[in-house]
Amino acid sequence: MGKKTIVPIGPYHPLLEEPEFFKLYCDGEKVVDMEWETGYNHRGIEKICESKTFEQVFYVVERICGICSTSHPFAYANAVESIPGVEIPVRAKLIRSIVGELERVHSHLLWVGLAGHFLGYNTVFMWAWKYREPILDMFEIITGNRNSYAMFTIGGVRRDISEENADKLLKVLMDAKKKISLLTGAVMDDPVIHARLKGVAVLTAKDIHDFGAIGPTARASGVDIDIRRDDPYAAYEMVDWKVITAKEGDIFAKAEVRLMEMFESISIIKQCLELLKKENKGDIKVKVKEIPPGIGIGRAEAPRGEVFHFVKSDGSNSPVRHKIRAPSYNCITTFRRSCIGGTISDAAIATAAVDPCYCCTERMTQVYDIKTGKKMMNAAELIKLSQKKTEEIRAKGDKND
Repeated sequence: MGKKTIVPIGPYHPLLEEPEFFKLYCDGEKVVDMEWETGYNHRGIEKICESKTFEQVFYVVERICGICSTSHPFAYANAVESIPGVEIPVRAKLIRSIVGELERVHSHLLWVGLAGHFLGYNTVFMWAWKYREPILDMFEIITGNRNSYAMFTIGGVRRDISEENADKLLKVLMDAKKKISLLTGAVMDDPVIHARLKGVAVLTAKDIHDFGAIGPTARASGVDIDIRRDDPYAAYEMVDWKVITAKEGDIFAKAEVRLMEMFESISIIKQCLELLKKENKGDIKVKVKEIPPGIGIGRAEAPRGEVFHFVKSDGSNSPVRHKIRAPSYNCITTFRRSCIGGTISDAAIATAAVDPCYCCTERMTQVYDIKTGKKMMNAAELIKLSQKKTEEIRAKGDKND
């Protein structure tokens, strides 16, 4: 092996929408090792939430990620509502699912467009983002915003969807379905895309389990998981749909899964709109007077995979602890398996293939004494502390059993 060359990608780079640092160790064009670093964009979201009321937290968590600005409120609502055992109205369940699936369509179109751009296939980029615009316009019509929709509240949703807007949405979706079919054909049948993406950055089912990857990244490797089916919430048990998987585990399979998922999302929305008409102006929320002491866990299937929110209440009007795990936190770790052994150019698209959101992934990596500035604990020590605490909890549970 020749002398290793270090090729840095980031923390600021045209391929990265947000700051993240990848250090590639290369032998010629081949990547033989890599490191990645986070922590450039930590915003202290969890701590901020603990200073807000339960209702105000919705506005904070929907800004964790602009693309997943319903997924985080979804998981948070599921967590908070589980503490008092709130059952939201059917109409609210349908509206929540409609907004969630609209988000999946616009997110996957965004990813397909960016993937085309990263490959130099700007026709796909322009098509995908053009077809995404009517979806965002419908968001604005039914929620008032193209992003950060402020649609969810404890006990239901803030806004109803009128029959007129439901008809508009259905028309937009049917038109989008035709356009997405054309886009899918262009991607799936292009020999250049096949040559560039097939067999590249392969993740096996074992890799998925080893790294704990989720969402389309896992499903593209044949791992059949989806929170909407496996731990149902909102209206997902009320409609017919299927989980999309592929078995190859390469970048092409990840594209295939996302393209096919958009058709399922459109089908889900269509069925929810039909059920909305049958509900005929039912309630969109129930009144929740207070959140009692307790612990709530909420999960939701974001476009990138499972979002997890842990909320602890002491009976006051604010959470005393709020822990968030976004899907990118799981999927980014797979880079060491997908990138090593490939070329530099493959590593660049492999990092984009999991649709990473780095602002979702940020974690504290150093603890300082705020008064003295003295370093108290680094990332490795924090991990050891967490592992020790986990073992203590496990031992206590075994003892109680």
